[in-house]
Amino acid sequence: MDITTLPPVFLSHGSPMTALEPREAGLWWRRLGEHLAATGRRPRAVLVASAHSLTREPVLLAAPRHEAVHDFGGFDERLYAMRYDAPGAPALAERVATLLRDAGLPVHVVPQGGLDHGIWVPLREIFPAADVPVLPLAWPPGWSPAQLFQLGQALAPLVAEGVWVVGSGSITHNLRRVFAGGLHGREDAPATPESTAFRDWFAERGAAADWDALLGWRAGAPHGPSMHPTDEHLLPFYVAAGAAAAEGPPQARRVHQSLTFGELGMDAYAFGPRAELLAALT
Repeated sequence: MDITTLPPVFLSHGSPMTALEPREAGLWWRRLGEHLAATGRRPRAVLVASAHSLTREPVLLAAPRHEAVHDFGGFDERLYAMRYDAPGAPALAERVATLLRDAGLPVHVVPQGGLDHGIWVPLREIFPAADVPVLPLAWPPGWSPAQLFQLGQALAPLVAEGVWVVGSGSITHNLRRVFAGGLHGREDAPATPESTAFRDWFAERGAAADWDALLGWRAGAPHGPSMHPTDEHLLPFYVAAGAAAAEGPPQARRVHQSLTFGELGMDAYAFGPRAELLAALT
């Protein structure tokens, strides 16, 4: 059987409402899924590190089957009826656990499952039939970008084994700024200068594979603390990037850019030499 090797990616998953109102990012996810199906590049499984599955040490959710977790409140009632019942990947969880232990990293494997909205909202557009096995990797938000890059490096062998490594978060995430004008602001508001500067800095440093700068983003990126008062939504970027580092520091290529409310970046990145596979979708 041919093995599909996809570049690790970072997806900005946005609000749960993206499941009802896809806008530019949701439509890009849909095109991505159609592209993978049309080119025969569907992965054998997806490993996802999401900003909404956080633990004190890495934990693999190795249930044989998952359901969508509605881990939010106060949204459109239609969201709570949405399902995403996807197969799990218990055997893959054991393989991943071995890789992490061999790298000297702690890891726990539990038989429980469930996909937070950072996982099921984009996957519902990419693989609408919910027929690709999913393995959530919960991770410690107290780890530094360098530690999470190392975690990703331990996952690098999976790429050649047909596993798609995905980090799900947000390239910018300051909800106080997003909703400064109230809960019903304009989704199509023009980009603020601060959001644009931060997002463009990441794109430029990523294209140059400047990992000294990227790992130290909080000190060097323009408006860094304002774009991420806490950094859990940016940290999955480093897990996915590390998974592409088998052959050296990877390039981070921005393969989609859009935003909502003028602030909340919905950019997507592909990492490493295979990033060009997704470049045509930009």
